[in-house]
Amino acid sequence: MIRSLPNNTCYKPKGIPVSRLKEVVLTLDEYEAMRLADFEQLYQEQAAGKMRISRQTFGRVIESAHYKIADALIHGKAFIIEGGEVAVRGAKKFKCKNCTCLGKQTSGATGTVRCPKCFKSVNHY
Repeated sequence: MIRSLPNNTCYKPKGIPVSRLKEVVLTLDEYEAMRLADFEQLYQEQAAGKMRISRQTFGRVIESAHYKIADALIHGKAFIIEGGEVAVRGAKKFKCKNCTCLGKQTSGATGTVRCPKCFKSVNHY
């Protein structure tokens, strides 16, 4: 369970085209774990409760996220936030115009709603 999809999904070293960089993929659950533990500064047990996972699973998810971010920073890689098995709190269903995937988007989202798979605009239904 995650609060919302991130507004920005790609980060890279300045001045280097992304096509020349290796990429690290940070999954949506790893992003949410970092948001809760590192930004919100919740204890693992509290963060795990918000994500509706066990504390042990949360520990594995946050450890993986930290390793991936460190790898990207130390080795000058781009990192992309996408994928993973997640549900979004307060979500509306959508169908993507581009890849026709079905999914859910946060109800409080502002601006254009984008597909988490292909990042194109989507239609709610």
